[in-house]
Amino acid sequence: MLALRLLNVVAPAYFLCISLVTFVLQLFLFLPSMRQDPAAAWLFSPALLHGALFLFLSTNALGNYVLVIQNSPDDLDACQGPSARRAPCPPPSTHFCRVCARVTLRHDHHCFFTGNCIGSRNMRNFVLFCLYTSLACLYSMVAGVAYISAVLSISFAHPLAFLTLLPTSISQFFSGAVLGSEMFVILMLYLWFAIGLACAGFCCHQLLLILRGQTRHQVRKGVAVRARPWRKNLQEVFGKRWLLGLLVPMFNVGGENSKQRDK
Repeated sequence: MLALRLLNVVAPAYFLCISLVTFVLQLFLFLPSMRQDPAAAWLFSPALLHGALFLFLSTNALGNYVLVIQNSPDDLDACQGPSARRAPCPPPSTHFCRVCARVTLRHDHHCFFTGNCIGSRNMRNFVLFCLYTSLACLYSMVAGVAYISAVLSISFAHPLAFLTLLPTSISQFFSGAVLGSEMFVILMLYLWFAIGLACAGFCCHQLLLILRGQTRHQVRKGVAVRARPWRKNLQEVFGKRWLLGLLVPMFNVGGENSKQRDK
């Protein structure tokens, strides 16, 4: 248990460090390298367009990350006390998390990178967090590849060029042909690639479970769920204002079950 609580602190710190390093590289390396023609139109310059797109992706990723932490799943500890006699206990989709030390409604899993449980109130923000983190990492990888290609005069036309970049760069780094800053960017390329693919896969997996009306906890326990239309399952998590949530980080439960609980 001590190791899990320690991981619950280290993982968010790791994510925030990666976010800070990515922002610094974008601001001080990638964006200045795109200012090739000072006489070009400032409004449609590659640096401005790249900066606006990266700011949009990173703002949504960090915004939903904060909302996942702030909007914890419903705490149902009251059902274990005297108030449980006056109010009915929740459905069997609850689970007691040992790390958070509380019972949560519609428990999916405990995310160590956010240090919080994922359940009824923050599932929507968690899916969007995974989506925009994946897009931000993959986009940073593309920008980093363009930077390395320009600095080291490397062509990535061959499909295996990216796979052989790391071992080749390590040998050139020890021989002095590659600088430390350039080697650091190359290492970050593979880190962005791994995080981007992992978040994309996790996002697709969560969306599939949402469409089926299940959670990861229910799948592990083999709990049968009531068959419902996939549109209703999707609306229960993302709400009616789902399109606005794709553009701006916002908290919106929007589900019918959640509205009934609020009343």
